[in-house]
Amino acid sequence: MALWMVVVVLLSSLLSNMGFSKEDSSPDDINIGAIFSFGTINGRVSNISMHAAVEDINSDPNILHGRKLVLSTHDSNYSGFLGIIGGLQYMETNTVAIIGPQASGMAHILSHLANELHVPMMSFTALDPSLASLQYPYFIQTAPNDLFQMTAVADIISYFGYREVIALYTDDEQSRGSMIALGDKLEQRRCRISYKAVLAPEAKATRGEIANELLKVSMMESRVIVVHAFAVIGLQVFDLARKLRMMDKGYVWIATSWLSTVIDSTPVSAYKSTQGVLTLRPHTPDSYRKRAFLSRWKKLSNGSIGLNPYGLYAYDTVWTIANAVANFLDNGGTISFSNNPNLIGLGGGNLNLGALSTFDEGSELLRIILETNRTGLTGQIAFDSEKSVVRPSYDIINVVSRGGYKQIGYWSNYSGITVVPPEILYAKGSDRSGSNQRLDDVVWPGQTRVKPRGWVFPNNGRKLRIGIPNRVSYKAVVSKDENTSEIRGYCIDVFLAAIKLLPYAVPHKFVLFGDGRKNPSYSELVRMITSNVFDAVVGDIAIVTNRTKIVDFTQPYIESGLVVVAPTKKFYSSPWAFMRPFTPLMWVVTAAFFLIIGFVVWILEHRINDEFRGPPKKQLITVLWFGFSTMFFAHRENTMSTLARMVLLIWLFVVLIITSSYTASLTSILTVQQLTPSIKGIDSLITSNENIGFQVGSFAENYLNEELNIPKSRLVPLGSPEEYADALDRGRVAAIVDERPYVDLFLSNYCMFQAVGREFTKSGWGFAFPRDSPLAMDMSTAILALSENGDLEKIHDKWLKTSDCGQTSTKDSDQLQLKSFWGLFLMCGIACFLALLVYFCLMLHKFTRHFPQQSENDPSIKRGSKSIRIKRFLSFVDEKEEELKNKLKRKHIEVVPRGSAEDHEPSSVYHDRRNGNSNFY
Repeated sequence: MALWMVVVVLLSSLLSNMGFSKEDSSPDDINIGAIFSFGTINGRVSNISMHAAVEDINSDPNILHGRKLVLSTHDSNYSGFLGIIGGLQYMETNTVAIIGPQASGMAHILSHLANELHVPMMSFTALDPSLASLQYPYFIQTAPNDLFQMTAVADIISYFGYREVIALYTDDEQSRGSMIALGDKLEQRRCRISYKAVLAPEAKATRGEIANELLKVSMMESRVIVVHAFAVIGLQVFDLARKLRMMDKGYVWIATSWLSTVIDSTPVSAYKSTQGVLTLRPHTPDSYRKRAFLSRWKKLSNGSIGLNPYGLYAYDTVWTIANAVANFLDNGGTISFSNNPNLIGLGGGNLNLGALSTFDEGSELLRIILETNRTGLTGQIAFDSEKSVVRPSYDIINVVSRGGYKQIGYWSNYSGITVVPPEILYAKGSDRSGSNQRLDDVVWPGQTRVKPRGWVFPNNGRKLRIGIPNRVSYKAVVSKDENTSEIRGYCIDVFLAAIKLLPYAVPHKFVLFGDGRKNPSYSELVRMITSNVFDAVVGDIAIVTNRTKIVDFTQPYIESGLVVVAPTKKFYSSPWAFMRPFTPLMWVVTAAFFLIIGFVVWILEHRINDEFRGPPKKQLITVLWFGFSTMFFAHRENTMSTLARMVLLIWLFVVLIITSSYTASLTSILTVQQLTPSIKGIDSLITSNENIGFQVGSFAENYLNEELNIPKSRLVPLGSPEEYADALDRGRVAAIVDERPYVDLFLSNYCMFQAVGREFTKSGWGFAFPRDSPLAMDMSTAILALSENGDLEKIHDKWLKTSDCGQTSTKDSDQLQLKSFWGLFLMCGIACFLALLVYFCLMLHKFTRHFPQQSENDPSIKRGSKSIRIKRFLSFVDEKEEELKNKLKRKHIEVVPRGSAEDHEPSSVYHDRRNGNSNFY
């Protein structure tokens, strides 16, 4: 048997004996019921508003076509039991809809009855998010449920930059569901509920219990407290908090909408304990109808209580039912009830189960209600596909004094936190960028406008437990002084310097982690934060991905990446050391150009310079001698041709550059100790299949195995610099992989090794704190300040400054390659080509001038043989310039009469007579 059926069976017997009276009504009247605790603020306000709505509806016969709307109210008097009985009462009286109940606990049970009997239930105060589920199709929340309110609270917390909050709430269905929603929304913003202070539900909590819970809260780290309770308990919380001095500076109090309800509806005395508190109020846009109702309120309430938004929702809820019924009737619907077949046969004795009837047209009325789209006192009245009201929004209120409050902004599901009313933003595009998320200034508890930090160190007498790795090597990083038992080192000095820059004291104590015989596992040390063994970890903790998933790190205070350290081999001088400065190709090209230059200069000087003439053997020797003697600028032959001088000038410049570079490189080779590692970097180390050493406790082991897929069988753990050196010397490992700071310290003492390649990871050392710890952010700011003022560098130099030996270059002296000089060779080659081109053009021009004179007297030329022409041209080029001129002069005298020889002398000869031995080639 279903749960609701059990409730019906048990309660119907009681109901038959309780003699509930029913209001007189005619058969044509439309009956609706309301279940509230009318002694509460919302109960009193809602009662007045609902009756005002019924009066307004019945005053216009056109609305329900002359039929009368009858409202029956039932006072649950803070009792869930009485509320359920009230629901059963309405199920007997042909009620078409029920407004309420006020509490979510009753709503969960009565919703099962509503589902079975098809009676829509509408509540604006039972706002547990779970009531909007498909499990309760006949239950409708006509005000924004607490899912939206908790989203607003989470956005406010995130806006002010807080990461941990304490939730103080009553242990009932609505509050539990709301806290679940708050936790989810905070988690989405990387915040969390650090502690849940649970109070007895409704009026059962005593002041002593509340005070004890507040004392626990005061001992906590977080100073951001969210209060979600009924008004009677919430006011006691703030009154006791004021007496416990928890309403002073440093605290942040956020109350849900219950406090705004108290502020709107009760006298000024309600403000005295809530100064500085932030609270939410359901937002209802300004309108003429709303102002008119406000003007009526004093008369309606006789000044007994002020109007709050839930009074407006009560008024609109009655009108929503009336309009839905009117629409139903206009469409030809009839209101009828019938016996529930599930209850037949369950009667007997005093049970009157037959009186519980099913509303036959309840599903149709429910559909019409959910399709409502009209404007009421609270603004637009409509529901989305999940039965939630559209456009949920809240006013954000700051209680500024005992006599008033100020509105500092709005929250809406559409635009987030803003100072602009939501109804204005609905006409614009949604923009949740940081620049648009803004609130006005807040007056916090203690009458201060300075935003509280939101957390303190727990006031429980316990200092911050800081885990320190108990290192056995590289003790300059962090270690324990055996004489004084003091924890000291580079990391400790950085931490203490950063702590001094914080605007608050940080009581702490260092706790060593490790057995002192080998370096501890740093990953295990970091995991101890998650198990609350340590509150923080300080040391040479590398910031790597798998650690950032479980803790928060500060800003890195030193860069650190993995590098490879390898042994080196020393090069000794050899008989052929002089060949090492140049690559083979460079030697070949250089030698070729010496020959080319000798040959080009010989061509340009051969006709006019006796030093470049003679027997072929002599000329060959001259070419070789002249070309290679330019290497030392020792050529003894003079150059007479302008073109040859130009080529030689450019070549000597090239020789100067080459010889200077050669000299510098050879000097370096012969005077500087050359070290070459057997491993070139991480790539050659991976492919070498040789063993690799790593520091015990370092993340390098996991990185090499998991990221680089190096088998663990190749990884050798080493515990100290001495073990590093011994393993490298004996060949147990081909190289060491470690972090840069350790490598620098190691190489400063062991110069026979060196780092090779580049860092193949980029990371740093930081201090580890629990996830979302506010101290991590403050410490990061302090580390940045240390870096900017130079103190971080001073601390580094104090502990980790290394000698020059540790900074030996990891690169070999590169040989001089052709690519470094190809521009010079190209320039020289172009000069040679142009000089030869100009020279042969001049020779061809001279040959064509003299060849016709020779061809007239030489029959062999007339036959036009090409080979003879070429031989003649080569002979012409090979012939000495002076001999050629004399020969031409003699032939000219023989052909031309003596008296006219002067007038017909060739122009070239005439030029020679005027200028001596001048040449243009």
